[in-house]
Amino acid sequence: MTRVRLDATIHGVVQGVGFRVFVLDAAAGLAVSGWVANERDGALRCVAEGDRADLEALVRILERGPAGSIVDRVTTIWMPATGAFEGFSIRSTWHSGD
Repeated sequence: MTRVRLDATIHGVVQGVGFRVFVLDAAAGLAVSGWVANERDGALRCVAEGDRADLEALVRILERGPAGSIVDRVTTIWMPATGAFEGFSIRSTWHSGD
């Protein structure tokens, strides 16, 4: 299977509700690598690589969010994988990306 990269931004009430840990736990159940971080504007950003089907499942999880969150929308950008990640991590707030 061809690996791809997902760059997703989650908008809504997504900070201060355990969303990053929620994504970390979800990623552990999927064959994806990458990271999740808070954004300065109150959004959350998730960059992940894996098989398209696993990443599409991750998008559905992001759209649902954890209890206490309110997801208004998830914007996605798809591109070829780079192989830059090992495992999945929570990055410091307002990470500038890769």
